[in-house]
Amino acid sequence: MSDTATPPASFGCAGCGARVEHAPGTTALRCPYCGHQQQITGAGREVREHAYAQLATLARKPAASVGARVFACPGCGARTESDALAQRCQFCATPLVADQTAGELIAPEAVLPFTVDRAGVRTALSTWCRSRWFAPNSLKKVSEAETLKGTYLPHWTFDARTVTDYRGQRGEHYYVTETYTVMVDGKAETRTRQVRHTRWYPASGTVRRDFDDVLVPATTHLPQQQLDQLTPWPLTEAVAYHGDYLAGYHALRYDTEPEAGLAAAKARMAPVVDRDCRTDIGGDEQQVTSAQTSYSDVTYKLMLLPVWIAAYLHHGRSYQVLVNARTGEVIGERPYSTAKIIAAALAALAVLAAIAVAVLLGR
Repeated sequence: MSDTATPPASFGCAGCGARVEHAPGTTALRCPYCGHQQQITGAGREVREHAYAQLATLARKPAASVGARVFACPGCGARTESDALAQRCQFCATPLVADQTAGELIAPEAVLPFTVDRAGVRTALSTWCRSRWFAPNSLKKVSEAETLKGTYLPHWTFDARTVTDYRGQRGEHYYVTETYTVMVDGKAETRTRQVRHTRWYPASGTVRRDFDDVLVPATTHLPQQQLDQLTPWPLTEAVAYHGDYLAGYHALRYDTEPEAGLAAAKARMAPVVDRDCRTDIGGDEQQVTSAQTSYSDVTYKLMLLPVWIAAYLHHGRSYQVLVNARTGEVIGERPYSTAKIIAAALAALAVLAAIAVAVLLGR
């Protein structure tokens, strides 16, 4: 994406020669064997946005310039960039093979480095397991992941200025007193009540909104609903992409092109624009019958967001979870206790039965 995106280093330890890893929460590379640390050099460049109008003329880079090695999964098709020599797929555990058709891609402009380390994942996983409703009691003892892989997931971000011309109606409530009759102890009684009605008036106007960093997943290897549950991300803490931040981690290649990403971003902008139109219409109710939105100053960038992909074993079955490596938010699969669900249902039925008996006795 950027001609100045820093390529990955060799990640060799200056102390013992072993491969170093980025230390979560720091701007340093640390050797897991001798503990030697070295600062990431060349960091500090500002994160830049790129004009979407110039996308067609953007020079793309060979995939291997983003990750030290590019792997393809024969099982699920995921393409991963990593400094590892051999690995298994973080999604389906199939052994990865070298990708001979890596092609070219847009280089990342920004990265949100890991701050939650492996110990933090264990703590987050333990807390998450203990807080699951209707989970088996044995799940509360789970604190270790069977497999744990730190992975940068690709996302597009889009900025845009929007101008929307709308037409609709403004509804204003008013109340009318109505008279009605009820029977009380065999006698007719006349009562009144306030009934709400709505007057509708034509409305039209123009609203403007500036959008900043509308986030769109750039991978289809994880459900968008799952990725959305990992939000919010502290995007303002992102730094300019530097290959050293990938040391010790994987980086999933994007498979959603920026054109499709912009369409998805516009779909995320639409509800916000609709709320702006309704606020502008005012009144007690609003109807938006038509809205035409124009977009200008559209910019974009490719950003890598950190996720721990973990799997834990419970009663012989493996469950996958995702951990936001900045906030510790955990989402994913979990077992349910049939006995607890049945007990809760029976308790609810007992409460309803007690209420019904009380009502009957009260009569």
